[in-house]
Amino acid sequence: MPIKTIRSIINGKEVASKLPPFDKIYPATGEVIASVEPASPDMLDEAVQHAAEAQRKWAAMAGHERSRILNNIAQILRDHNEALSAIEVQDVGKVYAEAVSADVPSGAEAFEFFASLAATYHGTSHKWPEAIGYTMRVPLGVCAGIGAWNYPVQVACWKAAPALAAGNAFILKPSEETPLTANALADLFDIAGLPQGLFQVVHGDHEIGQAICAHPQIAKISLTGGVDTGKLIMAQSAQTLKKVTLELGGKAPLLVFDDCDFDLAVQTALDANFYTSGEVCSNATRVFVQNSLAEKFTNAVTARAKEMVIGDPMQPETQIGAMISEGHMQSVLAHIKTAEQQGAKIVAGGKQVHPKELEGGYFIEPTILSDCTDEMDCVRKEIFGPVMSVLTFASEAEAVRRANDTPFGLGAGIMTRDISRAHRVADQLQAGNIWINSYNLIPPGLPFGGSKQSGFGREGSIYAMEAYTEVKAVYVQL
Repeated sequence: MPIKTIRSIINGKEVASKLPPFDKIYPATGEVIASVEPASPDMLDEAVQHAAEAQRKWAAMAGHERSRILNNIAQILRDHNEALSAIEVQDVGKVYAEAVSADVPSGAEAFEFFASLAATYHGTSHKWPEAIGYTMRVPLGVCAGIGAWNYPVQVACWKAAPALAAGNAFILKPSEETPLTANALADLFDIAGLPQGLFQVVHGDHEIGQAICAHPQIAKISLTGGVDTGKLIMAQSAQTLKKVTLELGGKAPLLVFDDCDFDLAVQTALDANFYTSGEVCSNATRVFVQNSLAEKFTNAVTARAKEMVIGDPMQPETQIGAMISEGHMQSVLAHIKTAEQQGAKIVAGGKQVHPKELEGGYFIEPTILSDCTDEMDCVRKEIFGPVMSVLTFASEAEAVRRANDTPFGLGAGIMTRDISRAHRVADQLQAGNIWINSYNLIPPGLPFGGSKQSGFGREGSIYAMEAYTEVKAVYVQL
């Protein structure tokens, strides 16, 4: 692939930086495909000034006018779905079939959903004998998003769409691992008619992230990332009292009861662990299986995992793509080695692979660990790779207690035919999102986010829209 230069997009134009560039590597080959120029604090300040000016005009527009432009964005994203999905593959190394069918289209769905809210979202009215009152949801001003590398298009759209719908301007700092899709989105938003300055892109690592946190004119930051990063964002944003939304890591449980639909449970466990090569924060990497079903279940998922196709992400038959980087791949392999040293049994996978003509890429076999116990690192720590830990349980009460025994609380799954049990267990699980006889399905109207160290605030739904606004109350004496 030819090496391209990636620059920050400020007020609709690419802006060159004087800072040293860094390489963007295609994870499937290990080759450098782009040179990225990081933004300086002065460039960020310029972006904020343009954003503030554009935001005042945007907020003054009628809601249905903003809605029309956001709907245009949704349609433009759909029109360019295949091209944008191919760019996401270059960014992440994930399977194209996943990107084109679900990950990238979810961005268009977000804009469509929030376009409807932009036109219909209103405050409340009140009346007393001698007065009336009303509330308004007013935009915060200039907001920023710090994106994760596993779903760069989805994360960018999930953050930008509600911010723009509420009348804000939005500055995106994509992960330095995945800079390509951010600029592609900016170009498409421009084609759709979004006024310049409302969506801008600043590239870089934690240094520009710190500058975003410190900037006094940025009112809110929405982060998708790890727990440690979330703590830093909170601390660095405290000096300017920014509003913060944090969607952080997870170590989600999947509870497989013996009355489940067995084939569905097997497929769900595989999907909930190996989608996007396991690089999903909400993945159900702790699979608790009721004792009577455990051996049959473990044999089934092991056999299926060994059959999964690893290789070129652009090929339709490929099921497992590349890891994001060599460093991350080595981290996942180290976790697998530690699990084995602590007594877990590797029944499938566990090794790096070198697909033909992609020998320099970062590929790991889908890995299943059996004989796991709750105190093992593979059960306690977020690995963020294609690694499933299988545990067993005897009773419903035991399953709930052990599922909740984690500092995380992002997602959880329940596989059962007993609808009463499903509701009963869901009520007890400590997680922001719970799926029953399914997993990781997040329609645009449903909130997504965590509890405990998985963060706070929500992506998607009306709750996300509210997080980009403040409430203004007006009292009128009659």
